[in-house]
Amino acid sequence: MKLVAAKVPVSTVWTSPDAPRDIDAPATAAQPDVAAWAKSMDTETRLGLHGRTLTQLLYAEPVLVRSERNGWSEILAPWQPSSADDLGYPGWVPSSHLGELPSSATSPVAVTVPSAELFAEPGSGHLAELSFATVLASVEQADGFTRVALPDGGLGWLADSALRAVESPAAAEDRIRLGSFFLGLEYLWGGTSTHGLDCSGLIHAVSRVLGQRIPRDAHDQAAALEQIPVDEAKPGDLYFFGRPGKKIHHVGFVSAEGMLHASETGKRLENEPLPPERRETLVTAARF
Repeated sequence: MKLVAAKVPVSTVWTSPDAPRDIDAPATAAQPDVAAWAKSMDTETRLGLHGRTLTQLLYAEPVLVRSERNGWSEILAPWQPSSADDLGYPGWVPSSHLGELPSSATSPVAVTVPSAELFAEPGSGHLAELSFATVLASVEQADGFTRVALPDGGLGWLADSALRAVESPAAAEDRIRLGSFFLGLEYLWGGTSTHGLDCSGLIHAVSRVLGQRIPRDAHDQAAALEQIPVDEAKPGDLYFFGRPGKKIHHVGFVSAEGMLHASETGKRLENEPLPPERRETLVTAARF
């Protein structure tokens, strides 16, 4: 296996090279337009992603390539721990979305706003629009900008106001604050980016910004984190939901209002009191 990196802002990970439909072409193009793809789908089309999409890679995220076939790469995503494979989350992405790994980070920084413009020079020369939770190696700082290492050996600049040092201390209220950026965002099965999030994708992305690398899926998150009694949960902790005899299927941040979560396909990310149907399946809570 070889270690490479995503060289596009957002690369959707598929169950197989045959999984994408015609409507998914913007997401699988050599230069994907995930924003346009998400905008093009109605609820029925989004429901069709179940069993097709798995997760998403963000710009410069490291990837292990297991095999290649007809322009597609079978990959493992080590930044997204999974019980499906000890080396990382498995799936398939277009090979055109992958490039040479950037230089390693001694001081990694994360995009902490919904969208950040990547420049060739401080404040000029647009290169790309990067998603929340993108993590890059910082090289230097100058005049309110940070120079970062890019895939394929390049360098670029991001405004300091869009970044957070990954190694900075994190507090429970930071999770609610960051998650609240996406109130009203439409649920996207397999989403871990600004263009759409699923329930565990929200938790994973916010945690990545705060320097906490946790599993990608809800049932793995519950297994990895310290479980606490539900009645002891405080804002910033997690609620997990499941049905008798089934694995955990939903997760959300505990909030003062009830729960901040990406509910399900056809709904939008919301901060709401726990509805009765959720209370019936609330099985445990966890703390970072």
